[in-house]
Amino acid sequence: MTDLTLAQAIDNIYASIKNDNEDLDEHIAALKQAMAREDVKEAVFEPSKLAQSNRQGRKLMQAYFRKKGVAVSFAS
Repeated sequence: MTDLTLAQAIDNIYASIKNDNEDLDEHIAALKQAMAREDVKEAVFEPSKLAQSNRQGRKLMQAYFRKKGVAVSFAS
């Protein structure tokens, strides 16, 4: 597997979420590696691209990603 850029890793997360979280944990691990390579402390997601963009959905996503060691925020 080649090293993904941060943008590619985030796009893979969006695709995974749209496919009922298929391989989500693998994509989170790839995102975490991309963040380390690019020295980024927080992944920023577009709420409009999420399956559940309401507050509850965003908080659930943040909590799950935090358990995996990834800080998440959402673009305004």
